[in-house]
Amino acid sequence: MKKVIVLGSTGSIGTSALDIIRHNREDFQLAAISANSREKELLAQAEEFDVPTLALTGAAASDSRISYCGSEGLINLIRETEAHIVVNGISGAVGLPPSVAALESGKDLALANKETMVMAGRLINDLAARNNRTILPVDSEHSAIFHLMEGRDPGQIEEFIITASGGPFRGYRAGQLKKVTPREAMKHPTWDMGYKISIDSATMANKGLEVIECWRLFDIPLAKIKVLVHPQSLVHSLIRTKDLAMYAHISHPDMRLPIQNALYYPEIQPVQSSFLDLAGKEMTFFDPDSENFPMLPLAYRAAESGGSYPIVYNAVNEVAVQAFVDKKIGFTQIPEVTDLMLSRDWSGEPQSFEEVMAVDRLCRQKADELILKRN
Repeated sequence: MKKVIVLGSTGSIGTSALDIIRHNREDFQLAAISANSREKELLAQAEEFDVPTLALTGAAASDSRISYCGSEGLINLIRETEAHIVVNGISGAVGLPPSVAALESGKDLALANKETMVMAGRLINDLAARNNRTILPVDSEHSAIFHLMEGRDPGQIEEFIITASGGPFRGYRAGQLKKVTPREAMKHPTWDMGYKISIDSATMANKGLEVIECWRLFDIPLAKIKVLVHPQSLVHSLIRTKDLAMYAHISHPDMRLPIQNALYYPEIQPVQSSFLDLAGKEMTFFDPDSENFPMLPLAYRAAESGGSYPIVYNAVNEVAVQAFVDKKIGFTQIPEVTDLMLSRDWSGEPQSFEEVMAVDRLCRQKADELILKRN
């Protein structure tokens, strides 16, 4: 039986992971779970699954059953709990240290926290290799590529194509985008996600982060990674081989498929919710609108620049999205602030996780100052 730790158990990734375990109790045991502030939900999950170890990271715990608190407590939980695999469903840069702790403590990593690879992909890959651990992507696009690449020589692949839904504002022009509200930006047409990733999907920053993640995760040339807008979200990724044929990973948009594939890897088990009958289905594809949604080309620029630029892209976007939610800036100012921050010198490449987090903190401070000055 595989012992599993689920981080962010009350979020969309976490609840999907628990649903898989709920229907496969003979194969998995929950060793520990964590949440940010939803203590009541965390305790209900612990009772249902008989979880012995709990952590609350963003609020003071009122129940004695929660034995780990705060970000440092979460790291201790990961290091001190016996488990085979950690599902990291935490959103944002705060998800990087738990990924590091999982690999350092000899556990495989089912990774939904894309910031881990965006901020520190080279260091994370080196750490996994040193500890002989496996990183299993849980983002639907990267999980698709992971499985499409199995058994293939990466050198025989000409293109890696990540699909995007286009978000709630597909087809909008700059003038329309200036007027959109945070509530409108959170209404993703396909996926039920948290507010941050929903807004990132609306700006195309989420796809920009996924491009950088793909580049780092699979160690492939950035120029080979393409994006196609596919509103139906049935094709999650494609590869084009040297004979110019294309291979696609197709299923219903259900996060339980990539999560279950990660938990069972290298085995494959049925996920009934992913069964798709293509009869009568329409699938359309478009090039992304880089003019009106510049967060995607800015991601390529950050990756091409190397150094600390990918860290900056992620950090300033997180700050700008929160400022948009707080109505301090407009929707179109998210890429404007990101562009201005990327125009500074961030050429130094961190050589440790501590240096990565130091750059992240500095960039957030500078982004806050820039937003305050512009207002």
